[in-house]
Amino acid sequence: MTHKVLIADDHVVVREGLKLLIETNRNYKTIGEAGNGSEAIELVNELEPDIVLMDLYMPVMSGMEAIRNLSVTHPDLPIIILTTYNEDQLLAEGFDYGAKGYLLKDTSLESLFHSLDAAMSGKTLIGDDMMKRIRNYQEKRRNLKEKVQLSRMEIVILQAVARGMTSKEIAFDMGVSERTIKSRLTGIFNKLGVDSRTEAVAVAIEAGLIHLNHNNL
Repeated sequence: MTHKVLIADDHVVVREGLKLLIETNRNYKTIGEAGNGSEAIELVNELEPDIVLMDLYMPVMSGMEAIRNLSVTHPDLPIIILTTYNEDQLLAEGFDYGAKGYLLKDTSLESLFHSLDAAMSGKTLIGDDMMKRIRNYQEKRRNLKEKVQLSRMEIVILQAVARGMTSKEIAFDMGVSERTIKSRLTGIFNKLGVDSRTEAVAVAIEAGLIHLNHNNL
C-alpha cells in the first residue's frame, strides 16, 4: 500500500528536496504541496493525505495554526513537524496538538522514512533527550501558569503587544484611553515580575498564557 504524503513548506527548494527523497520509497507518494498553513488545510480536505509534513514558519497562516486547526477537524491525521530549530516551546506546543514527530530540514533519508513509518503506525517519534526537555518545559509552564493570574483584558493587551502594537494602537482598537493601556501594562509587569514589554511577552508565552504569532517569524 502506498501512503499519500502532503508537504507544507513555504520554500520551494525544501518541498522539491523532500519530494525527491520520498520518491525513492515505493511505500510513499507526494500528492500535494502547500506554501502556507491555509493551503495545507485546503489540500488536506481536497486530497485526503495519509500523513502531512508541516513547516512551522510560513506566511498567511503558520504551520502551528494549521496543526491546531487540523487537530480538531482531522484528529487522526499524522503530522510531522518540519523545522530548522530544536526549540522546546515550539515542539512542545506541536506535540500538545497531536504532532507525531519532528524532522530537521537537513534530515537524512533514513531518518525521514523512520519518522514516516513510525507516524503511520500510530507512534509518536521523539528521542529520550528531547522528550525530557519537553517535559521539563511543560512542567515549568504549568508552574508559571498556576502562579500568574491575568484577566481577559490583560491577555488581550499582551497578545497585542506580542504582535508589535503600540499602547496608542491597542487603546484605539479596544476603545479605551492610552493611559488605561499603560496602567494595565504596569499591572501586567508587576504580576509577571518583569520590567519591559519584551520580557512580559517572553514570560507569558513560556507560561502558555498567550501564543506567539509564528506567521511573522
